[in-house]
Amino acid sequence: MTLPSGTIVVGEALREAARVMTDRVAYVYEGRDISFREMDEISDRVAAGLLMLGFRKGDRLGVIGLNQPEWLYAYFAAAKIGVIVVGLSVRYRESELQFILNQSGTRGLVTIAALGDQMDYVRFLDEFRNKVPRVSDFIFVGGGGFQGSHSFEALMQTEVDLPALNKAKAQVQPSDPAMIIYTSGTTGRPKGAVLTHESMLAAALAEAEHLQVDEHDILQMAMPLNHVGGITCCILTMLLGKGLIELVPVFNPNQMIEMFEAHPPTLIIGVPTMHTLLLMKEEMGCAPVEKVRVVITGGSNADPNLLTKLREVYRNATVMNLYGLSETSGAVVMSPWDSDFDSTVHSIGKPMGMIQVKVVDVNGTDVPGGEVGELLFKGRMAAAGYFGQPEETGATFDADGWVHTGDLGYLDERGYIYLKGRLKEMFVQGGYNVYPVEVENVISSHPKVGMVAGIGVPDAVMGEIGRYYVVPKPNEELLPEEIVSFCKEHVADYKVPKQVVVCRELPLTPAGKVMKSKLKEDFEKNGI
Repeated sequence: MTLPSGTIVVGEALREAARVMTDRVAYVYEGRDISFREMDEISDRVAAGLLMLGFRKGDRLGVIGLNQPEWLYAYFAAAKIGVIVVGLSVRYRESELQFILNQSGTRGLVTIAALGDQMDYVRFLDEFRNKVPRVSDFIFVGGGGFQGSHSFEALMQTEVDLPALNKAKAQVQPSDPAMIIYTSGTTGRPKGAVLTHESMLAAALAEAEHLQVDEHDILQMAMPLNHVGGITCCILTMLLGKGLIELVPVFNPNQMIEMFEAHPPTLIIGVPTMHTLLLMKEEMGCAPVEKVRVVITGGSNADPNLLTKLREVYRNATVMNLYGLSETSGAVVMSPWDSDFDSTVHSIGKPMGMIQVKVVDVNGTDVPGGEVGELLFKGRMAAAGYFGQPEETGATFDADGWVHTGDLGYLDERGYIYLKGRLKEMFVQGGYNVYPVEVENVISSHPKVGMVAGIGVPDAVMGEIGRYYVVPKPNEELLPEEIVSFCKEHVADYKVPKQVVVCRELPLTPAGKVMKSKLKEDFEKNGI
């Protein structure tokens, strides 16, 4: 598998798929088939419409939407003419939108007109636009706007000025930014990772080659498009492999199972939360999963119990871990095909393709194999830094091309990577380093536990102690004492939780990760 004509730009990748696959279905949305050629032609018209509105190379275009065709039309259209897409979540509200749109200097905003009865974007943005003065063009999908705004459906009908469009396309280079993806906010203020055409396609190509994606593959995609899990790990990976994606507007386990019935999948990709919620459904016992050849869990550390259940349910599939960051434009580590299940369960896998990895201590010095340190990666998939944040860029992207992940881990003698949690999540209890992910994996194996998250909190005697938030499975009653007793049987005494909070839910980021910063914030404010 190679990139088309040696040109590493997103628009060329789509055009190549349209040329090779002609009228082959590329996307399915609510029963409607969209071919590669149709995606190429419509995004050409949207690109021509953006040019007529005055958009030029380097301008930023925010996109708010569900997993729907219009999101992809906007993304591919912008990429073709060098406009940079700023990924926005439908879960963002005023403070997040104000910061991101202003910090990124976004010129235009493509947005759905409404999100059911939850959000009236037309009304909200009409009242809000004075707070984002650089946004001059508001483009609404699926409904009217306010005075001076534009219709996305009208852009889709633009008559293409081919010389002007081709001139704009010719100016786009592999090193140009294609997208800005803001970190999900688990720590500090959001940072906008600048993903280039080359970095996104390099990450997608490595994954497509590793998974051996081809035109026979089918994936129901619920990963959000404003995140690398959706746009790179799914959309671009399947584009390069010429596979079919059924777009899932919003993750809903019942809807996913119905989609399995209509289009039996060959690939399953999700974060642990998605897999857990799917496996809780009794209907999964008779879902048509015989064709699934690979099931992938990524986005955060997967506990061994979950991976074991995935292997049992998807009987004919290879279970793989996936590890990646916004700063690496997508996946950099996956479980090898020949991985024994014990290695799959306890490690995140090996680097893919030409990606390099090393482990360093707090001084940046390489540490021997088997010793825990910060994981660093290097390769064409590296983002170009953080938009407008040189200090943060220098702390993450060093002069030698290494991406500092902030994640702790170690390498064994076979090259497998073992994740030990976030650098800032580790806490010291009575002089011992405790990695919450280790204890979380133990707690999650308890038969009554659905989800768990641990943090370190201050303690006058021990310095810090472990506090774990546990969500029971449906219809299960769980006492904190049960968790403490269970941990005493399975981990060293200094790792046993000192505090256990049984709760109904955990705060999640838009990407489906547990928001530990919110747990810490609530504890600091309220002691809960």
